[in-house]
Amino acid sequence: MPILSFGSQNIDLITGKKTTTIRKLWKNPLNVSDRLHCYWNLVSKEKKKIFEAEVTGVEVIPFKELKENDEIAIKEGYTNATKMVTEFKKMYSEGIKDEDQFQIIHFKKLDVEDWEGEKIDEKAMITQRADILFESGKYDKSAVCYNAALKFDPDDVYLLNKRGDNLTRLGQFEEAIKCYDKALTIQKNNEYIWNNKAIALLNSGNPEEALIANNNALKFNQKSSAILYWRGIILQVLSRLDEALKVYDKLVKIDDKNPEVWNAHGTLLTEMGRHEEALKSYDKAVEYCFDENDIDATARNRKGNALLDLGRFEEALSCYDDAIRLEPKNEGFLLNKGVVLLELNRFKESAEVFTKILSIDPKNDDARTLRDECLENM
Repeated sequence: MPILSFGSQNIDLITGKKTTTIRKLWKNPLNVSDRLHCYWNLVSKEKKKIFEAEVTGVEVIPFKELKENDEIAIKEGYTNATKMVTEFKKMYSEGIKDEDQFQIIHFKKLDVEDWEGEKIDEKAMITQRADILFESGKYDKSAVCYNAALKFDPDDVYLLNKRGDNLTRLGQFEEAIKCYDKALTIQKNNEYIWNNKAIALLNSGNPEEALIANNNALKFNQKSSAILYWRGIILQVLSRLDEALKVYDKLVKIDDKNPEVWNAHGTLLTEMGRHEEALKSYDKAVEYCFDENDIDATARNRKGNALLDLGRFEEALSCYDDAIRLEPKNEGFLLNKGVVLLELNRFKESAEVFTKILSIDPKNDDARTLRDECLENM
């Protein structure tokens, strides 16, 4: 029973796009019609059967020819033969000689009903892989997996929603909305999908339609912090600030220990010119960051902006320093620090900050103009 192990990054296996693999010639070479049992990560705790396949062809080639064949390497999924050889040398730690024989194995994936060994739920296996890739931020690969899983059941609401979320992360908002719409024809009372549709509509530049979708979500759950959070953002984008504030005021009562909620509350109050109140919200946001690593650099920067508007320059400078410690190359944070140092007449330090920005981005005209102003006053 020949067994093949693949790395779980080989997503093309589950779509049927990948139908060949290259292995060192075994003691008992493969023949056409042999059965293959294929796994991901065979020798690890993440071992998982992915399918059975039938050998449709075998070519034997010496390593000296294989190692210079870019065409074969590209078909195997490498950018060139050099990359392929590097991986083979890792795979075969005992070493590879020019005369060593390799087999190019061609195979076709079999329907699960035709498997000889243990049968698996392919849809569940692919969905699990998609979810793992999604959570790790590998959205291109997770999109492939969600598409593959939907081939087993095009009306699976969970998969339609997750595919929509995935497409939203990829910036493909119109396609995401189509997924949500299809899911909502099956489960029209699902507030989470309505809210996800609202987010996609907002990101696609349609805040009015986003509010309609959010209204539908709110019909089914008026206390959901996620729905209220996005409702506040949508109303803010629509410049309906008083309405947005009412939403955030309700939200901080429902989810009063969530730093993101307090950050949003502070941002809105800052936009409304209510800087003292905004500072209290930003302080709450930091208070509820239980781990120092969770403190949001953007929130520290926003607090600095509120303090700057109030003329509390030293306090603003401290906030900008906190933000820069978290994101040392953020040009916006550095620019704000330079500005507040300029306000404090600390021209030499301010000029140094603007010079640092220009070392990151020589085309930053704001930094160049402000540095010149500092130099004139030194």
